[in-house]
Amino acid sequence: MGIAKLACALGALVAVTPAQAAPSQDEQFWFLTLAQGSVKDDILYMLEVQPRFGGDGSNLNQILLRPAVGVKLNDRLSVYQGYAAVRSPRSSGADVTEDRSFQQLNWSMGKVAGGALTSRTRFEQRWLSTGNDTGWRARQMLRYALPLSNKPRRLAAIASVEAFVALNDTDWGARSGFDRVRSFAGLEVPLSGKSTVEFGYLNQYVDNRGRRDSMNHVMAINLMLRQ
Repeated sequence: MGIAKLACALGALVAVTPAQAAPSQDEQFWFLTLAQGSVKDDILYMLEVQPRFGGDGSNLNQILLRPAVGVKLNDRLSVYQGYAAVRSPRSSGADVTEDRSFQQLNWSMGKVAGGALTSRTRFEQRWLSTGNDTGWRARQMLRYALPLSNKPRRLAAIASVEAFVALNDTDWGARSGFDRVRSFAGLEVPLSGKSTVEFGYLNQYVDNRGRRDSMNHVMAINLMLRQ
């Protein structure tokens, strides 16, 4: 599958919205910094920090801190156990805080039409300050990177799609079933060593279950610091 066909497929996916109730819209800015590498032999680590700004980019909507440790099983597979601390500021009342435990499988699926296809599968256990229940959620992401030259360190076009499915109902508002989908298209620019920076457009469509759905148009920058 070429990058153009993949981009069209992602566009078709996010276009599937209820015609009778257009979602609310917001323009946002997300900046992710991810540090990752190996501690010793096949023991891996990663640490993410991401502030997310909404309200047309003027307000801090959420800040996320996500560390994890992992094991490299072979050249294509690695597994992680991690924790995420999420804080969502509120203009009135106390901030909403969330703690997550998660398990993650990264799979390098190989070459497709000259590009690299990778998969990330994540299971989350979620606890929010607004309730007592544990929420279970599954996330599946596919990412495709197509080099734009034959140089060893080169610019690449990238596209990804990630689907979120809640596995149970909770007293803080989660409802089992489809939760949201994120689709991204952009460029990957090489930095020093193995590090890169990605920038592009991310579309997030959220099924709000009984309330008006929402769609976020996100300018996303991902700084990937690789050891």
